[in-house]
Amino acid sequence: MTSTRSRGGWIRQYHSPRGDAPTLVCFPHAGGSASAYFALSAALSEGAEVLIVQYPGRQDRLDEPALKDLGELADGAVAALGPWSDRPLTLFGHSMGSVVAYEVARRLERGLGPGPAGLIVSGNMAPSVERDQGIHLMDDEQLMAWMSELAGTPPAVLADKELLATVVPALRGDFTALESYRHPEGSSVACPISGYVGDRDPHVPRDGLLRWAEHTTAEFTVQVFEGGHFYVEDQVRNVARSILRDLSAFVSRPPVRHPLA
Repeated sequence: MTSTRSRGGWIRQYHSPRGDAPTLVCFPHAGGSASAYFALSAALSEGAEVLIVQYPGRQDRLDEPALKDLGELADGAVAALGPWSDRPLTLFGHSMGSVVAYEVARRLERGLGPGPAGLIVSGNMAPSVERDQGIHLMDDEQLMAWMSELAGTPPAVLADKELLATVVPALRGDFTALESYRHPEGSSVACPISGYVGDRDPHVPRDGLLRWAEHTTAEFTVQVFEGGHFYVEDQVRNVARSILRDLSAFVSRPPVRHPLA
Protein backbone atom coordinates (compact mmCIF):
# COMPACT_ATOMS: atom_id res chain seq x y z
CA MET A 1 0.00 0.00 0.00
CA THR A 2 1.23 3.49 -0.81
CA SER A 3 0.94 6.24 1.75
CA THR A 4 2.23 9.74 2.24
CA ARG A 5 3.63 10.97 5.51
CA SER A 6 4.62 14.56 6.17
CA ARG A 7 6.36 16.43 8.94
CA GLY A 8 6.28 20.22 9.04
CA GLY A 9 5.52 20.31 5.33
CA TRP A 10 9.06 19.28 4.36
CA ILE A 11 9.19 15.48 4.36
CA ARG A 12 7.26 12.98 2.24
CA GLN A 13 7.32 9.19 2.46
CA TYR A 14 5.43 7.31 -0.24
CA HIS A 15 6.47 3.75 0.59
CA SER A 16 7.22 1.93 3.83
CA PRO A 17 10.45 -0.10 3.96
CA ARG A 18 10.47 -3.82 4.62
CA GLY A 19 12.14 -4.42 7.98
CA ASP A 20 15.04 -2.47 9.41
CA ALA A 21 16.52 -0.56 6.48
CA PRO A 22 19.01 2.32 6.06
CA THR A 23 17.48 5.74 5.48
CA LEU A 24 17.87 7.65 2.21
CA VAL A 25 16.84 11.31 1.93
CA CYS A 26 16.13 12.59 -1.61
CA PHE A 27 16.33 16.21 -2.79
CA PRO A 28 14.58 17.24 -6.06
CA HIS A 29 15.95 19.22 -8.99
CA ALA A 30 15.16 22.90 -9.66
CA GLY A 31 11.43 23.30 -10.18
CA GLY A 32 10.92 19.71 -9.08
CA SER A 33 8.75 18.30 -6.34
CA ALA A 34 8.73 15.25 -4.08
CA SER A 35 6.63 13.26 -6.55
CA ALA A 36 9.57 13.26 -8.99
CA TYR A 37 11.03 10.49 -6.82
CA PHE A 38 7.88 8.36 -6.54
CA ALA A 39 9.09 5.66 -8.94
CA LEU A 40 12.57 5.59 -7.43
CA SER A 41 11.07 5.34 -3.94
CA ALA A 42 9.02 2.34 -5.02
CA ALA A 43 12.08 0.64 -6.53
CA LEU A 44 14.08 1.22 -3.33
CA SER A 45 11.38 0.38 -0.81
CA GLU A 46 12.48 -3.21 -0.20
CA GLY A 47 15.97 -2.12 0.84
CA ALA A 48 15.72 1.44 2.12
CA GLU A 49 13.53 3.84 4.04
CA VAL A 50 13.08 6.66 1.51
CA LEU A 51 12.31 10.18 2.72
CA ILE A 52 11.77 12.90 0.12
CA VAL A 53 12.15 16.62 0.73
CA GLN A 54 9.32 18.83 -0.50
CA TYR A 55 10.53 22.39 -1.07
CA PRO A 56 8.10 25.29 -0.43
CA GLY A 57 6.15 26.73 -3.36
CA ARG A 58 4.98 23.58 -5.15
CA GLN A 59 2.23 20.95 -5.05
CA ASP A 60 0.72 20.85 -1.55
CA ARG A 61 3.02 23.72 -0.49
CA LEU A 62 1.90 25.97 -3.33
CA ASP A 63 0.54 28.60 -0.95
CA GLU A 64 4.04 29.15 0.47
CA PRO A 65 6.58 31.34 -1.31
CA ALA A 66 9.51 29.55 -2.91
CA LEU A 67 12.75 30.10 -1.02
CA LYS A 68 15.38 32.01 -2.98
CA ASP A 69 18.33 31.18 -0.74
CA LEU A 70 19.94 27.76 -0.91
CA GLY A 71 21.12 28.00 2.69
CA GLU A 72 17.54 28.53 3.84
CA LEU A 73 16.48 25.44 1.89
CA ALA A 74 19.19 23.42 3.63
CA ASP A 75 18.28 24.85 7.04
CA GLY A 76 14.62 23.96 6.57
CA ALA A 77 15.43 20.42 5.51
CA VAL A 78 17.80 19.87 8.44
CA ALA A 79 15.18 21.08 10.92
CA ALA A 80 12.55 18.76 9.40
CA LEU A 81 14.94 15.79 9.59
CA GLY A 82 15.25 16.17 13.36
CA PRO A 83 13.25 13.00 14.11
CA TRP A 84 15.78 10.98 12.08
CA SER A 85 18.90 12.71 13.47
CA ASP A 86 19.77 9.72 15.67
CA ARG A 87 20.78 7.63 12.66
CA PRO A 88 23.34 8.03 9.87
CA LEU A 89 21.43 9.29 6.84
CA THR A 90 22.46 8.90 3.22
CA LEU A 91 21.56 11.91 1.09
CA PHE A 92 20.71 11.79 -2.63
CA GLY A 93 20.24 14.94 -4.70
CA HIS A 94 19.72 15.40 -8.43
CA SER A 95 20.84 18.56 -10.26
CA MET A 96 20.15 21.51 -7.89
CA GLY A 97 19.20 18.93 -5.27
CA SER A 98 22.81 17.73 -5.15
CA VAL A 99 23.98 21.11 -3.86
CA VAL A 100 21.12 21.28 -1.34
CA ALA A 101 22.03 17.75 -0.18
CA TYR A 102 25.69 18.77 0.16
CA GLU A 103 24.77 21.77 2.32
CA VAL A 104 22.50 19.56 4.43
CA ALA A 105 25.40 17.11 4.88
CA ARG A 106 27.65 19.94 6.05
CA ARG A 107 25.05 21.01 8.62
CA LEU A 108 24.43 17.46 9.83
CA GLU A 109 28.16 17.03 10.44
CA ARG A 110 28.10 20.08 12.69
CA GLY A 111 25.13 18.70 14.66
CA LEU A 112 24.87 16.39 17.64
CA GLY A 113 23.87 13.27 15.71
CA PRO A 114 26.08 10.71 13.97
CA GLY A 115 26.41 12.80 10.81
CA PRO A 116 25.60 11.57 7.29
CA ALA A 117 26.70 8.11 6.22
CA GLY A 118 27.23 9.20 2.63
CA LEU A 119 26.24 11.60 -0.12
CA ILE A 120 25.12 10.72 -3.66
CA VAL A 121 25.25 13.67 -6.07
CA SER A 122 23.53 13.29 -9.42
CA GLY A 123 23.53 15.34 -12.60
CA ASN A 124 25.57 18.29 -11.37
CA MET A 125 29.02 19.78 -11.18
CA ALA A 126 30.76 20.33 -7.85
CA PRO A 127 29.41 23.19 -5.70
CA SER A 128 32.66 25.15 -6.06
CA VAL A 129 32.05 25.49 -9.82
CA GLU A 130 30.23 28.77 -10.42
CA ARG A 131 27.04 28.17 -12.37
CA ASP A 132 25.34 31.56 -12.86
CA GLN A 133 23.95 31.45 -16.40
CA GLY A 134 21.37 34.14 -15.70
CA ILE A 135 18.56 31.59 -15.93
CA HIS A 136 16.66 33.15 -13.02
CA LEU A 137 16.62 36.48 -14.90
CA MET A 138 14.91 35.06 -18.00
CA ASP A 139 11.30 36.00 -18.72
CA ASP A 140 8.67 33.27 -18.38
CA GLU A 141 8.78 32.26 -22.04
CA GLN A 142 12.58 32.04 -22.11
CA LEU A 143 12.64 30.14 -18.83
CA MET A 144 10.18 27.51 -19.99
CA ALA A 145 11.92 27.19 -23.37
CA TRP A 146 15.15 26.50 -21.52
CA MET A 147 13.47 23.85 -19.38
CA SER A 148 11.91 22.28 -22.47
CA GLU A 149 15.34 21.98 -24.09
CA LEU A 150 16.63 20.34 -20.92
CA ALA A 151 13.84 17.75 -21.34
CA GLY A 152 12.72 18.10 -17.77
CA THR A 153 9.28 19.56 -18.44
CA PRO A 154 6.48 17.63 -20.21
CA PRO A 155 5.12 19.37 -23.35
CA ALA A 156 1.62 19.42 -21.81
CA VAL A 157 2.92 21.62 -19.00
CA LEU A 158 4.50 24.07 -21.43
CA ALA A 159 1.20 24.41 -23.29
CA ASP A 160 -0.92 24.98 -20.17
CA LYS A 161 -0.72 28.69 -19.27
CA GLU A 162 -2.63 28.33 -16.01
CA LEU A 163 -0.38 25.50 -14.89
CA LEU A 164 2.68 27.49 -15.90
CA ALA A 165 1.59 30.27 -13.57
CA THR A 166 1.92 27.83 -10.68
CA VAL A 167 5.19 26.26 -11.91
CA VAL A 168 7.26 29.30 -12.89
CA PRO A 169 7.55 31.00 -9.44
CA ALA A 170 9.04 27.87 -7.85
CA LEU A 171 11.32 27.30 -10.84
CA ARG A 172 12.56 30.89 -10.78
CA GLY A 173 13.02 30.79 -7.01
CA ASP A 174 15.07 27.60 -7.26
CA PHE A 175 17.35 29.00 -9.95
CA THR A 176 17.75 32.21 -7.95
CA ALA A 177 18.86 30.10 -4.98
CA LEU A 178 21.21 28.00 -7.09
CA GLU A 179 22.77 30.80 -9.13
CA SER A 180 23.32 33.07 -6.12
CA TYR A 181 24.93 30.25 -4.11
CA ARG A 182 28.64 30.54 -3.39
CA HIS A 183 30.52 27.60 -1.96
CA PRO A 184 32.23 28.38 1.37
CA GLU A 185 35.93 28.31 0.51
CA GLY A 186 37.78 25.33 1.91
CA SER A 187 34.70 23.51 3.20
CA SER A 188 34.08 19.81 2.67
CA VAL A 189 32.32 16.82 4.19
CA ALA A 190 33.82 13.81 5.96
CA CYS A 191 31.43 11.27 4.43
CA PRO A 192 32.11 9.55 1.08
CA ILE A 193 30.57 10.98 -2.08
CA SER A 194 29.28 9.06 -5.11
CA GLY A 195 28.77 11.02 -8.31
CA TYR A 196 26.08 9.85 -10.77
CA VAL A 197 25.75 11.25 -14.29
CA GLY A 198 24.09 10.49 -17.62
CA ASP A 199 26.52 9.75 -20.44
CA ARG A 200 24.75 12.27 -22.71
CA ASP A 201 24.24 15.08 -20.19
CA PRO A 202 25.52 18.28 -21.85
CA HIS A 203 25.25 20.24 -18.61
CA VAL A 204 27.73 18.20 -16.58
CA PRO A 205 31.21 18.23 -18.10
CA ARG A 206 33.53 15.53 -16.78
CA ASP A 207 35.96 17.94 -15.13
CA GLY A 208 33.10 19.68 -13.31
CA LEU A 209 31.80 16.34 -12.01
CA LEU A 210 35.25 15.17 -10.90
CA ARG A 211 35.73 18.29 -8.80
CA TRP A 212 33.30 16.80 -6.28
CA ALA A 213 36.38 14.88 -5.08
CA GLU A 214 37.66 18.17 -3.63
CA HIS A 215 34.66 18.35 -1.30
CA THR A 216 35.12 15.18 0.73
CA THR A 217 37.93 13.96 2.96
CA ALA A 218 36.72 10.40 2.30
CA GLU A 219 36.29 8.43 -0.94
CA PHE A 220 34.81 9.78 -4.16
CA THR A 221 33.49 7.48 -6.89
CA VAL A 222 31.70 8.01 -10.21
CA GLN A 223 28.95 5.98 -11.87
CA VAL A 224 27.83 6.71 -15.43
CA PHE A 225 24.35 5.80 -16.68
CA GLU A 226 22.89 5.79 -20.17
CA GLY A 227 20.88 8.95 -20.84
CA GLY A 228 20.77 12.71 -20.62
CA HIS A 229 20.27 15.12 -17.76
CA PHE A 230 17.16 13.35 -16.50
CA TYR A 231 18.56 9.85 -16.97
CA VAL A 232 17.04 8.81 -13.61
CA GLU A 233 13.56 8.76 -15.13
CA ASP A 234 14.60 6.16 -17.71
CA GLN A 235 17.03 4.20 -15.54
CA VAL A 236 15.04 3.81 -12.32
CA ARG A 237 15.92 0.15 -11.73
CA ASN A 238 19.62 0.61 -12.51
CA VAL A 239 19.82 3.73 -10.37
CA ALA A 240 18.04 1.97 -7.51
CA ARG A 241 20.52 -0.92 -7.64
CA SER A 242 23.44 1.51 -7.54
CA ILE A 243 21.93 3.44 -4.65
CA LEU A 244 21.39 0.23 -2.66
CA ARG A 245 25.02 -0.78 -3.25
CA ASP A 246 26.20 2.64 -2.10
CA LEU A 247 23.91 2.53 0.93
CA SER A 248 25.37 -0.81 1.97
CA ALA A 249 28.93 0.48 1.57
CA PHE A 250 28.21 3.73 3.40
CA VAL A 251 26.55 2.21 6.46
CA SER A 252 29.32 -0.38 6.83
CA ARG A 253 31.96 2.33 7.28
CA PRO A 254 32.86 3.53 10.79
CA PRO A 255 31.34 7.00 11.37
CA VAL A 256 33.72 9.94 11.00
CA ARG A 257 32.97 13.41 12.31
CA HIS A 258 34.26 16.51 10.56
CA PRO A 259 35.24 19.11 13.18
CA LEU A 260 35.70 21.88 10.59
CA ALA A 261 32.53 21.30 8.53
